Amino acid sequence: MKSPFRTKTVEQSIRDTEEPEHALRKSLSAWDLTVFGVGVIIGTGIFVLTGIAARNNAGPATSLAFVAAGIVCALAALCYAEFASTVPVAGSAYTFAYASIGELPAWIIGWDLVLEFALGTAVVAVGWSGYVRHLLHTNLGWDLPTTLAGPDAGGSFDLLAFLLVLVLTVILVVGTKLSARITAVVVAIKVTVVLLVIIAGLFFIKADNYSPFIPPAEPQTSGGGWTAPLVQLMFGYEPTNFGVMGIFTAASLVFFAFIGFDVVATAAEETKNPQRDMPRGILGSLIICTVLYVAVTLVVTGMQKYSEMSATAPLAEAFKSVNQPFFAGAISLGASVGLITVCMILLLGQTRVFFAMSRDGLLPRVFSVTHPKYRTPYRATVLLGGIIAVVAGFTSLEKLAELVNIGTLFAFVVVALGVMVLRKTRPDLHRSFRTPWVPVVPILSIAASLWLMLNLPAETWLRFGIWMLIGFVVYFLYGRRNSRLGKAGADAEY
Repeated sequence: MKSPFRTKTVEQSIRDTEEPEHALRKSLSAWDLTVFGVGVIIGTGIFVLTGIAARNNAGPATSLAFVAAGIVCALAALCYAEFASTVPVAGSAYTFAYASIGELPAWIIGWDLVLEFALGTAVVAVGWSGYVRHLLHTNLGWDLPTTLAGPDAGGSFDLLAFLLVLVLTVILVVGTKLSARITAVVVAIKVTVVLLVIIAGLFFIKADNYSPFIPPAEPQTSGGGWTAPLVQLMFGYEPTNFGVMGIFTAASLVFFAFIGFDVVATAAEETKNPQRDMPRGILGSLIICTVLYVAVTLVVTGMQKYSEMSATAPLAEAFKSVNQPFFAGAISLGASVGLITVCMILLLGQTRVFFAMSRDGLLPRVFSVTHPKYRTPYRATVLLGGIIAVVAGFTSLEKLAELVNIGTLFAFVVVALGVMVLRKTRPDLHRSFRTPWVPVVPILSIAASLWLMLNLPAETWLRFGIWMLIGFVVYFLYGRRNSRLGKAGADAEY
């Protein structure tokens, strides 16, 4: 019990969820989980990254990049589905690692997820603010005072981003069922916009825009602060834009568009029938979004030459290029509405990871107390919501690094490893969903995730390493000494 690699059994994890003071309300169905997944996955990625990847990395073959990124996520999703249905406890990859690999790896992945979700929430809130300011200026002629328009607009504080996070914090305190209902409405609007792009865009496709489908390879340059990917250092090949290898470069970029399906796993403890509904929610949302992404990419790159695509609003600009301003406006409105659910669900995921770590004693236990009426982790939600609101108010979009991507891929590696370990150490556990072809699928998931991680800039690895180092310090100064599992008499307590 003194080892930092001590594991918390599945039975112990489930018993923790039955403590009245630390219990969450079970109110979510498979439909709610699928809506959550679609709501967080369809966001900044499809509305922005399509143009960047097509213009700079893969051309029309960006659709193949989405397929490649989707396959990586599908391999990880199969592992998540087994864990989430077997260990239906809040915390996602953190809880899974605790039950299979050990406390220190669990802490590290939890520390990683806290950063990932916090950074993602703040950045999406800032992106939403930019869309709303643009719509207000274009359609109503209204402009916020420059001081309150945020760093991206030359101001000092982003009032809209700050207020959005505060409002979503209140909604999450009131309950996840209310969050699911609001998300369902917004997701319906967002999916309608995506379908509008696909159906309306079909009438404006020009076959010439697909030629060449895979543009000739071009050497990457070091301009603009670019740092050579680690894969170049390890495998000795010159990274390229376009060409076949450009597809994988684009895949490591558009992978951001898929981030979110793993957030579904953080709501396992609040699901009515997690053994049945978690696999449906995780896999269902991923399949729906992958199909929509590929279709949108094929349509948009057929409407406009990839070299002319916008790097900031590719979908709207594609319709402007064919003189369809109505569709362009509808897309901008849908994107601004859709980003609300992305922000909400990322904040939901972060509070659940923080709550699970607090309940285990690795963070102060006071934050794992649930609201007496709403049965939500209101203290953790208020704390994190307030911090992220302030961060969003002072954050510039230019400061977004690939930390979100590398953090998610790292979680994928841990979950896939955990599936193999738990199959070996606890073959007796009832698994309502079993990852097929173990250990082949988990090994492929680890390899694919590591490959995309290696395609990220070396400076991203440096920032990630610094954050992980801080995490080690916090664990050994606080978490290890206050861990419920590690304290004397823990066996009796559990």
